[in-house]
Amino acid sequence: MTTATTDESTLRGTPALASVEFPRPLGPRPEIRHVLFDFDGTLSLIRQGWPEVMVPMFVEALPRRPGESDDDVRAMVIDDIMTLNGKQTIYQMIQLAERVRERGGEPQEPLWYKHEYLRRLEVHIGARTSGLEKGSIAPDELLVHGARRLLEHLRERGLRLYLASGTDEYAVKREAELLDITRYFDGRIHGAVDDYKQFSKKMVIERILRENGITGGPLLSFGDGYVEIENTKQAGGLAVAVASDEANNGSGRVDEWKRRRLLGVGADAVIPDFRDAVALVDYLLGRGSG
Repeated sequence: MTTATTDESTLRGTPALASVEFPRPLGPRPEIRHVLFDFDGTLSLIRQGWPEVMVPMFVEALPRRPGESDDDVRAMVIDDIMTLNGKQTIYQMIQLAERVRERGGEPQEPLWYKHEYLRRLEVHIGARTSGLEKGSIAPDELLVHGARRLLEHLRERGLRLYLASGTDEYAVKREAELLDITRYFDGRIHGAVDDYKQFSKKMVIERILRENGITGGPLLSFGDGYVEIENTKQAGGLAVAVASDEANNGSGRVDEWKRRRLLGVGADAVIPDFRDAVALVDYLLGRGSG
């Protein structure tokens, strides 16, 4: 049984929490009532491999400087893209336009770049969405390992769930339906809009706190991008980094880049997927799992 201790070695020695990394002592948070999830890479694998679409597009768009190789440009582009991972897609496109301009080029509008990226991405993920629609792919095949069990457990425990994504809201809602997870959120699904200043994960968190008349203590978040982790910590909530190995779902291995990045913005725990998440939630809420 998980004991209510804040000693990391004891927690790591508990078989039910074997895959959970605690960077610092972490005690129970029985006041948690609201749980925020990121979507892509945290719950959904429909868009797995999206950097393989975005990175070449950026490399293709950028003028070269004297003596600069494609590898140099690619390294810069990857850093730009992943630093903004978790924010709305438009921010990555704004960064691309700025890079083109600073290199003496004439950029397209960021919204043009966004729509071109989404066109290319649709080609990349088309077989997945079509398979889900036709029933040849089971929804759980494209959910991060253990996600459905956790969602059901959270609902059973009476917690209120929210979904917030930097992906366009229409696409998030469509893909959540295809994955059969819409029912867990009772309409609380939020995504990006073309008028990007009207949405952010920070706004969603502020709305949760405001509408429920609470401070950050009752808030728990799960995410694989720095934005939701950082915003949750700034609000006083507890943030679990999902350092998912998206290309090898269920491997139990963490993505080291995600892990380092998310620990750097204050993640309270790191998990490779949701295999031990039910036990973690029970520990946080103050009830051990047998």
